[in-house]
Amino acid sequence: MLMRRQASRYRTRWLCLVCGISFLVSRPLDLHAQSRAGAVSPGSNAASIHPISTGWDCLDLQCAQETSQVETSDVPAKPTVKPSSSQAGSDSQSILSKTDPDKTKKKVHRGSLVPAPLPISSPAIGIGIVPGLGYIFPFSRNDKVSPPSTVGVAGLATNNGSRGIGAGADLYMKENTYEITSFYVHGNVNYNLYSSGGFAELKLPLVQSGDLFRAEVLRRLWWKVFVGPRFWTGQSFTTLGMNNSEVPPALVGLGIHNTMRALGLRLIRDTRPNQFYPTAGEKLEFTSDFFMQSLGSKYSFQAYRFTFNKYVSLGRNQVLAYDLFACGTSGKPPFYGNCIYGTKNELRGYTAGKYFDRYMVATQVEYRLTLPKGLASLHSGESAE
Repeated sequence: MLMRRQASRYRTRWLCLVCGISFLVSRPLDLHAQSRAGAVSPGSNAASIHPISTGWDCLDLQCAQETSQVETSDVPAKPTVKPSSSQAGSDSQSILSKTDPDKTKKKVHRGSLVPAPLPISSPAIGIGIVPGLGYIFPFSRNDKVSPPSTVGVAGLATNNGSRGIGAGADLYMKENTYEITSFYVHGNVNYNLYSSGGFAELKLPLVQSGDLFRAEVLRRLWWKVFVGPRFWTGQSFTTLGMNNSEVPPALVGLGIHNTMRALGLRLIRDTRPNQFYPTAGEKLEFTSDFFMQSLGSKYSFQAYRFTFNKYVSLGRNQVLAYDLFACGTSGKPPFYGNCIYGTKNELRGYTAGKYFDRYMVATQVEYRLTLPKGLASLHSGESAE
């Protein structure tokens, strides 16, 4: 009897154990994934914690990996950490330094300063120097057509006491459409004036002092021809340099304070590729100036000038230059308003002031050779009437 009671107890226990195991097998196991303390911010959403459901039929390694990949895709990505302002500034500066080549380039100068101390040896005013300083530059950086513009100052000092100073400008603008020139000079020039006729062997020492200003505005019309008006104004005082009892007849303009003003016209055609040292091309120029008392001038007269220059290259460093010059005056000019031989580089070697008249024609040919270190040699032949 006792044996039967014990057997019934054991049956009851085994029956409960079997039922419990069956219940567990028939229901999937629910596990909740929880992060460590402090890993989730207090403001995070509870819905971001997803359950991982694992059934007994998915206990192998491959199935577990697939399940975890699918369910963790819904978890928000880890927020990116923004760099600090100092780090961002340093990074932006390093990027700009690499991508901004303009700041690394050297500053390009717009023009060039050219000092020009030129020696002078003239039979009229003696031996001396003409110190000059010029600035050559493009009037506009965007203009690739116009020739370079020039501004400068110069002086004069010779052993016969001649002194002077001046400033000038020659500007090209608007793609070689306009040319504006001007200059101002002040000083005194000591020179000899030679007589004619019975006083041909006599020379009269003169001292001429004063100032002069001229301005021009030219416009290109056609065929590289520039035309425009110009204006002259100046004052002069001429006296004898020494006492001399044997003097030529009285000269118009001697011992008088003269004021001269004029309106004029200039026409020029210039095909030279280089205006400072031309090796090819030609230059044709015509000017007319009308000095009138109505403008305040003491004398009324007209002056006309014509110049033609031709340049031919004979090879490297060799140039043949031809020059033709014609001059004419009308009215009643002072003696220095006439055509004077030996001035403006016409008829090199002639003494300026020895020959002057109302009309003049001169021509010359020069052979020019460029020597090392920028030196030049000139050989010329001239003719005049």
